[in-house]
Amino acid sequence: MQTTSANRQRQLEEPEGVQTLLHPVSKNGAPENFRSILFETSDSDNVKIEPPEFFHDLNLDQIVNAVTHERDEYNLKPFFYTRPTNLAAISYRQEIMRDLENATLFAGIKSFANRMRAVRNHVAAAQNWQYKYAKERWLLDAVETYCEAVMELRHDLERGNPNSRGLKNFGNYLAQYIESEPFKILFQSAKEVKSGLSAIHYCVLIKGGSVTVRPYDSEIDYTAVVEETFAKFKQGDVKDYLVKTTKLSGMNHVEAAILDRVALLNPDAFRALDDFCAKHENFLDETIDVFDREIQFYIAYLEYIEKFKQRGLKFCYPKISNQSKEVNSRENFDLALAEKLLKGNSPIVCNDFSLSGSERIFVVTGPNQGGKTTFARTFGQLHYLASLGCPVPSAEAQLFLFDKLFAYFEREEDITTLRGKMQDELVGIHYVLEQATPNSIVIINEIFSSTSLKDGVQLGRKIMEHLSRLDLLGVCVTFLDELASFNEKTVSMVAAVVPENRTQRTFKVERRTADGLAYALAIAEKYHLTYDRLKERLKP
Repeated sequence: MQTTSANRQRQLEEPEGVQTLLHPVSKNGAPENFRSILFETSDSDNVKIEPPEFFHDLNLDQIVNAVTHERDEYNLKPFFYTRPTNLAAISYRQEIMRDLENATLFAGIKSFANRMRAVRNHVAAAQNWQYKYAKERWLLDAVETYCEAVMELRHDLERGNPNSRGLKNFGNYLAQYIESEPFKILFQSAKEVKSGLSAIHYCVLIKGGSVTVRPYDSEIDYTAVVEETFAKFKQGDVKDYLVKTTKLSGMNHVEAAILDRVALLNPDAFRALDDFCAKHENFLDETIDVFDREIQFYIAYLEYIEKFKQRGLKFCYPKISNQSKEVNSRENFDLALAEKLLKGNSPIVCNDFSLSGSERIFVVTGPNQGGKTTFARTFGQLHYLASLGCPVPSAEAQLFLFDKLFAYFEREEDITTLRGKMQDELVGIHYVLEQATPNSIVIINEIFSSTSLKDGVQLGRKIMEHLSRLDLLGVCVTFLDELASFNEKTVSMVAAVVPENRTQRTFKVERRTADGLAYALAIAEKYHLTYDRLKERLKP
């Protein structure tokens, strides 16, 4: 299924008046004042088919896999790989998301999606049948279901009274399409052809090895007689032995031959069916077909986050700016981790963060397994999901519209490079620093652990100097406390522990001065001097 769409420049803070693209008419006769429910006015031919490089490090791949689960027919993942590049496009999507939180409207669009799934099944059946009239009848059923789907959707949209530009414009398009002459002809022709076929009655005479098909001539229908005769022997409910065939069941050659004879006896009705299928083989309106796929982006995400909401977790539509780098978020959490915790019925810990004035970079320290990496991932997830126009896992948030996002996490040594872990990290960081701009977001997690403390501090300072010069937003998770107070642009965040028991993590990340705990544990682990390691070594 191919999509076509277009994007318009408009500022989120100061939206301009709604404009529509007015083209003469579509191939189906409907005015083309709508293109896409995802991409407002720009061409979507550049939709990415591969995930961004940072997806795995930030666990965004897990989130997208969960959102799109059991929706393979729509091929939704590219929509989550491709983000809008301007505030207007994000606002466009946020409006639609808000509209779909209306239960009535959501149910109506879900019903439309189910009907369109039936249409595709009918079309597939028509393409797979080898018998002519079976193929044509499936196509007729597809057209009928399609017409009913679009008319019911129009009704549901009017009843739901959406406020978003996207759904309003699509509703206008749908109304114009339904009132267009091509659609009226399609719908009326389908009804007439079906009516003509429904009026056909015929008899099948089976005698010996021959089957005769002839017009119905008021012959007795023995079905009722047989049922009445045997009714007196009925004792309670009995099994229904009537043969029932579904629409998708196969047709054998005998049935096909009978149908051919029926067609010969009723040439007008079957000629009308032939003509209808020849004229309306490609009956689907392209814009409606695209809408059916793209609206699943919204449906899938909203259904995915509902389970978190039911557990009391909060989502919001963040304020987004492409100018101010003052960002904040309250009660945020890692979506991928939260899903795993929900399955285990474990508590989900939320955190807060804020950057104001000249502050740009969070430096996160603290004990291992204390939530530092989760904090970094959450920061990246929030910004990326916000850039898609999705509600984010936070009670409230103000975020930045970045141009590029980079995530560099500690990796196992790649022996194929013949470089060693330290050199691999330097190559990776060099690439990030070379590509990053003042409008980028950089997330660095636990690097340089393979080198000496002195070298790690020196390299870390060089990186912090470069990031500070760029004035970009970032998160740096490290065991190097020295970096936490590097300059006025750095903000120290510490993974907290229970004061009475420092071995117990709270998984809260607090804004305060680094306490040296991360460094101590890192050194102890490096030299096998942790309690568990010493206990193991001292065993008799």
